Amino acid sequence: MTKQQAQLQKEHQKVLYWEAQAAGEERKRFADLRQEIERQQQRIAKPQQRAYQSTALKFVPPQTVVKNTIMAFLVGGAICLMGQIIKNIFLQNGLADKEASAATSSMLIFLGAFFTGIGYYDKLGKVAGAGSIVPITGFANSIVSSGLEFKKEGYIYGVGAHLFTVAGPVLVYGTMISILVGLVYYFAK
Repeated sequence: MTKQQAQLQKEHQKVLYWEAQAAGEERKRFADLRQEIERQQQRIAKPQQRAYQSTALKFVPPQTVVKNTIMAFLVGGAICLMGQIIKNIFLQNGLADKEASAATSSMLIFLGAFFTGIGYYDKLGKVAGAGSIVPITGFANSIVSSGLEFKKEGYIYGVGAHLFTVAGPVLVYGTMISILVGLVYYFAK
């Protein structure tokens, strides 16, 4: 803080005290004086703010949008390819299409939760970015991550209470919208 800023700060505190003690017309005069001091403080602080921002911009890492987009596409595609392979295995073992789809979804949710639990899904997320969030495994990751974060509080009050922190609103709003769409469909007949 410069000498001028320190002096203005002291004057500001004095005027605040005087304004609190004053009444009527004198209080308005002190309020105007306080506002003028605040304007001067802002004028003095602007060059420092600009200097700070220009210095801070030097330390911001460069954006790698193209690399992030390619990695998200590749990893998200690999997860979906793995899902298709799992579905084909279920189909070859005699499950019907609907049952194979349900089993595939269950398997992907299990794998996403399992790899989150042992710490690999976070490492994948650092490399893949949005590619690891979008598929169904990302949803499983978000549920398990929020539960594991509170594991120290115990399995009931920690994991159990916080398991649906992220997924809860999704489930609630999804249920509400499906009811609303069902009612609109029912009355539109």
